[in-house]
Amino acid sequence: MRNLFITFVSVILIIVLSGCGNVSSGAAKEKKEYNLKMSITVSESSTWYKAAAHFAKEVKEKTDGRIKVKVYANEQLSAGAPAKGVEMLLKGSIDLSYHSPIIYSVFEKRLGVVTAPFLFKNLEEADEMMKGEGGKALKEILLENGVEPLGFGESGFRQVTNNVRPIKSPEDIENMKIRIPGIEMYVDLWRELGADPTTMDFSEVFTALQQGTIDGQENPVDVIKSAKLEEVQKYISMWNYSYDPLIFGMNKEKFDSMHPDDQKIIKTAAKNANKYQIKLAREKEKKQIEELEAAGMEIYYPTDAEIEAFRKASEKIYDKYESVWGSELLETFRKENR
Repeated sequence: MRNLFITFVSVILIIVLSGCGNVSSGAAKEKKEYNLKMSITVSESSTWYKAAAHFAKEVKEKTDGRIKVKVYANEQLSAGAPAKGVEMLLKGSIDLSYHSPIIYSVFEKRLGVVTAPFLFKNLEEADEMMKGEGGKALKEILLENGVEPLGFGESGFRQVTNNVRPIKSPEDIENMKIRIPGIEMYVDLWRELGADPTTMDFSEVFTALQQGTIDGQENPVDVIKSAKLEEVQKYISMWNYSYDPLIFGMNKEKFDSMHPDDQKIIKTAAKNANKYQIKLAREKEKKQIEELEAAGMEIYYPTDAEIEAFRKASEKIYDKYESVWGSELLETFRKENR
């Protein structure tokens, strides 16, 4: 009987202590005040910045000013270096950011799979992927790397401009000097297509095109128009060769430290901001294409057969990078959009 009593008391103590532990855990996630920092790569006139400001406003309103988000444009917090910006997010010295998976792939190569060449024909296919198993897989990878995924915005499809000729086939690219992002996959791809790829800071591209140091470059339409490349480029091919979404990420440790109600507010505001950003970006691109054409650029839309020729010319990239991205992950993306 005495042993039974001791056992009973022990059980009661365990329950009481467990309850105290839960109280302590809950207290650690009280609704605190926060001054969060959010970084974006581009300027205050961009859809990225407008969406980030939309997010900051909603969070402030929903928390009665308890959570404030200050948005920094042009990678101010990382001295203009996007890769440094991602690194600072991972370390927690930046709380939130919009960054391209191209930049994330410097640290986590698997995230480069979404920018693989000619993976998607159009925005409808890209939307289906980002909302489906592909987007889910990317979010899991981000979580593994200490980033809370708050959804995806959109930089858009990357197009190619040049001063030599309209690009309609892989043969048209041969020996062209094309400026590309300093990412290994892009270097390998453009060499495979027969070009002479070169990397340089984007701030140097306009002058290099003007002086003929390079023949062309590739970027989403918004970047092309914002940099006024129509002044130094004659041709643009709308071939949708690489889809460039935006990752809305938050440092996971900071996110996990917040009260569940605040986490819900953050997630909802981010979802609304992403939807807003994508809508703005697509509306803006339509107008920008018209403006590029009005400025004298010759715009070419390759046929399905021509795109297929580019896709076949790019197949060796998939063979080389399957082990980098992971065969299962790559199959998820390719299967979902066939």
